[in-house]
Amino acid sequence: MTFWRKEVIQHALDDETRRHMEEQRAWIAREPSNAHPYYHLAQFYRMEGRQEEALGLLLEAVRLKEGFAEAHVALAEMYAVMEDHSAAWRHARAAEQAGDSRAAELLRRHGVR
Repeated sequence: MTFWRKEVIQHALDDETRRHMEEQRAWIAREPSNAHPYYHLAQFYRMEGRQEEALGLLLEAVRLKEGFAEAHVALAEMYAVMEDHSAAWRHARAAEQAGDSRAAELLRRHGVR
């Protein structure tokens, strides 16, 4: 990795990501019953490889908003990677019922049963 990428660009990206994560945490503190900041924070955790934390936040998002298609898609993706195919399909079907067929199409395309 070049100096500019490692020392300058990556540092700026990390700072920006941390700032956005703090914004999501503050949003959760202000509106703990709003599913959206849980989903957004989970996406940041996924990018950082913090899968367990992301999973918990996504599960909270769908608990708060049962028909939250984007969160169900993300859960289906995560469970597919974890090879928990029944959970992946459960969330893919929930997303499909909410109008988003991406997860179900992904699972079918990759032969997940």
